[in-house]
Amino acid sequence: MKTTRTYTMGARAEAVAETRRRIIDALFDLGRERMFPDISLEDVADAAGVSVQTILRHFKSRAGLAEATMDHAITTVTEERHAPVGDVDAAVAVIIGHYEDRGHTALMMLAQESSDPQVAELTRRGRAMHRTWVREVFAPFVGPRDPLIDLLVVATDVYTWKLLRLDRRYSRTRTERLMHRMVTSLLEGSGLEGEPS
Repeated sequence: MKTTRTYTMGARAEAVAETRRRIIDALFDLGRERMFPDISLEDVADAAGVSVQTILRHFKSRAGLAEATMDHAITTVTEERHAPVGDVDAAVAVIIGHYEDRGHTALMMLAQESSDPQVAELTRRGRAMHRTWVREVFAPFVGPRDPLIDLLVVATDVYTWKLLRLDRRYSRTRTERLMHRMVTSLLEGSGLEGEPS
């Protein structure tokens, strides 16, 4: 009897977790296509195959859902951008691949940050995540407070990808080659290592 009850409670907990995941994934995916303020709870409910009441039962409010989705977005993007420490070729290839997949979404979020506090928080966290990525991936070349980090952040930023890939209309290969050239030039000849931070 106890085993059956434990199994039932476990299955219920799994179902609850799966519903939460579906709802978060729905908002996450809708955010790739539309401006955040234009996404209603009804839109999320339709995409997740649940009711608005179910969303509110899980997240209490639209703000609660947005916060949970931000956490999910940062975790997902951090995993997608994983690159071997000290491997410049791999790091540039990974960041280009990431921007090819999510660059348009990132730019859409950045365009909304001045008008939506929740989006502003997401972009703030995204910038912090990118800086951490640079510091970790290029750790063999820079110290934790090295001003070279600022330049590497710029060289690998989504706006740099946009300028080359979208504005200049370079191919993915050429964009990757140019970003790689910027990074290697910075690492080889910056002369900033001795500057105060």
